[in-house]
Amino acid sequence: MGAGPVLGLLLVLLLGTKLEGHSHGHGHHQRDDGPSRMLFVFGDSYVDTGNIGKSVANSWKDPYGITFPGKPTGRFSDGRVLTDFVASYLGIKSPIPYRVRQFAGNRKRFGMNFAFGGTGVFDTLVSLPNMTTQIDLFQQLIDEGEYQEWELGSSMALVSVAGNDYSAYLARNGTMQGLKGFVESVVNRTAANIQRIVQMGVRKVAVVALQPVGCLPTNTLRTSYTACDDASNRYVGFHNAALRAAVDAINARLGRPSQVAILDLYGAFLSALQGSKFKDPLKPCCRGVSSASNCGSMDQQGNRLYQVCSSPWYTFFWDSVHPTQAGWSVVLPSLRPTLHQLLASL
Repeated sequence: MGAGPVLGLLLVLLLGTKLEGHSHGHGHHQRDDGPSRMLFVFGDSYVDTGNIGKSVANSWKDPYGITFPGKPTGRFSDGRVLTDFVASYLGIKSPIPYRVRQFAGNRKRFGMNFAFGGTGVFDTLVSLPNMTTQIDLFQQLIDEGEYQEWELGSSMALVSVAGNDYSAYLARNGTMQGLKGFVESVVNRTAANIQRIVQMGVRKVAVVALQPVGCLPTNTLRTSYTACDDASNRYVGFHNAALRAAVDAINARLGRPSQVAILDLYGAFLSALQGSKFKDPLKPCCRGVSSASNCGSMDQQGNRLYQVCSSPWYTFFWDSVHPTQAGWSVVLPSLRPTLHQLLASL
């Protein structure tokens, strides 16, 4: 496949990745010993739990949220997303979105979610806070005394970025020849942001690797949802390898190898998609009735321009780029060893 077709293919598969689309993870078990753990979340729609504006995204429209809590909450899924599952693993309620912090009351003690769907480490195709600005918001709360140093010592950060950076790069006519250099800049900025989070006092950082974007329904549509695009996944491999090297370098400088760890969404997604739980695993549960519509789209008369499968519990993907709650629940077991390693000394 030549550079032209690959560029077009990557544009289609990555454009809007994580752009489509208050609660807590179920089964949480609050610790009784010592200060409560906290979770601070930065990134995009894989971890956003309601920061993006209601007028901006389909995540606030039906049928998002139909599985949990039964109505749209700004999550890009039919139910819980990665943040909720990680918080549950930590034994806490899902941290409240930054957007509603003034109404949070004592929920702030579980941390806070600064993630906005559609964003990246750099400015992307949406006018929302990038990762650096999200960290600035966190710093402002620390400066205001919202979180104390001793509290941050029992905290973990969850970082999910980069997919939207590449979609923006390609949409702005970035070339395949320049992609390698752009990967380096994305990873370098991500690493700098991670180091900043650590310097602010956060004890542990979990950063997600890019998922196999060649397997997203927005890309598998061209094969009637039957096959992933291996060429696209190889490009994702460049990013993930660079991220691994950057995280290793951070841990070497810190002298604590488990300070920062990568949540391998690439391997976790592939493992889940190859399992037996899901029928037609590459096919989304909710999709537009035509190429001009998406999950959640309505016409001016209020008629649905989308269709929903009969059971999201047996579908891995919710819409063209985001997993269902069931999908995330199957991904989590692959991530548990890394989370366990991070929490061992938290």
